[in-house]
Amino acid sequence: MLDDDTRTTMYRVLSSVGLGWYSVMWVIASVGAIAARRRYRYRPVEHLRFTPSSDAPGVSILRPLKGLDPNLYTNLESTFRQEYPNFEILFSVADEDDQALPVVRELLRLYPSVKAQIVIGAEDVGVNPKVNNLVRSYRMAAHDILWVLDSNVFVDPGTLARAVEVLTAPKSPKHRRIAVVHHVPFVDASAAGSFWGSRVEAAFLNTTHAKMYVAINSFKVDSCVVGKSNLYRRSDVDRVDGTLKPVDALDLDPSKQRGFPSFGRFLAEDNMIASAIWHELGLRHDLSTDVAHNVVGNMTLGDYFWRRVRWIRVRKYMVLSATVLEPFTESILFATLASFSANYLFGFPEWLFIPAHFIAWFMLDLDVLASERVDVPSHLLLCDSR
Repeated sequence: MLDDDTRTTMYRVLSSVGLGWYSVMWVIASVGAIAARRRYRYRPVEHLRFTPSSDAPGVSILRPLKGLDPNLYTNLESTFRQEYPNFEILFSVADEDDQALPVVRELLRLYPSVKAQIVIGAEDVGVNPKVNNLVRSYRMAAHDILWVLDSNVFVDPGTLARAVEVLTAPKSPKHRRIAVVHHVPFVDASAAGSFWGSRVEAAFLNTTHAKMYVAINSFKVDSCVVGKSNLYRRSDVDRVDGTLKPVDALDLDPSKQRGFPSFGRFLAEDNMIASAIWHELGLRHDLSTDVAHNVVGNMTLGDYFWRRVRWIRVRKYMVLSATVLEPFTESILFATLASFSANYLFGFPEWLFIPAHFIAWFMLDLDVLASERVDVPSHLLLCDSR
C-alpha cells in the first residue's frame, strides 16, 4: 500500500496535470474562437469573380451522388450558381437507376449555359464506395484544379472564387505552397432537421468541432481536413499514394499505384489525401473564408451515437493518439476533472467551478457560432455603411 506522503504526491501530480490540461483546452478553444472571428466575419472580395473566363484558372467540380439526400436539389443547384467564370460540373453515380439522376437532369435543363455532365459507372479500386464512384470523373475532368463537394452540402455563390484565390495565391518565400483548400462544415438551423439527434449533431459541428477544427488548422502543425468540400490539384494527387512518406522525385517505379485510385483502400479518403499532400509533398493547407453548409437531415439520438462510434473506429487507424485523447477534449469530462483538481489543490468548491466553466464555455461557443453565421461579404458591409 502507498504511504500518506506518496499518496499526497500522486494526488498533487494528477491534480496539476488535470489543471494543466484544462488550461491547454482553453488556449486551443480561444485560438479557435479568435481565428473564426478573423476568418469568417470579414469576407474578402472575390476578384476572380470579375476575371475573364480565359484568364481564370479552370475548375472541375466533382459531386458524388447516391440516392436522395435531404435538400439534394438545393445542394446541387448551389454548384450551378457559382459566380466564377470558368468551371465545369461532373455528377458521379454508380448506377444508371440512381434516384438522384432525375434531380440532376432537371438542373441540367434549367441551367443550359453551365457546362455539366453526368458520369455513370463506378470502378472497383478499393473498399471506399465514394472513391470508386469518383474515379471516372477524376480522369475525365477537363481541369487540373478539382473541387470535390459532397452531395449533402450547399455553398454560397462566391465560395469557389474565394477558394481558388487561396489555392492560387503567390508562394511566399517563408511558406510552402498551398495545395489544399477546405471548408469547415456548418449546419444551418433550417437544415438541422427536427429530431434530437439532428440538433445534437448541429450543435457539435457548429461549436465543439468548429472551434477545434479552426484552431488546429491555425497552428498548422499537421494535416486536419474533413472532406465535405475540398479543392486540390490533380497534378498533386497524382504524385502521392497514401504512405505518408516523402516522395522521391527519382522513384519512377510504374508498379506503384499513385493518384486518386490509390486512396480507395481508405474509408476516410478525404483526410488521407490531404495528409498525403502534406507529408509526401511537403505542401500545406488553408481554410477558405466560407463554410460548407452541411444538411444533416432527420437523425435520432441513436443515429448520432452510432455515427460517432463509426467515426472513432475509422479515425483510430489514421491518428490513434488523437483518438485516444479526444474524450478528454469534451468539456464535461475535462471540466469535471479540473474541478476536482482545483478543489484538491486550492480548496476551490466544485459547485462554483462547474457552473462558471459552462457559462464561459457556452459564451465561447456562441461567439464561434456567430462568426460562422456571417453570410454577408465585407464589401457589401462597407457599401451599407456609406
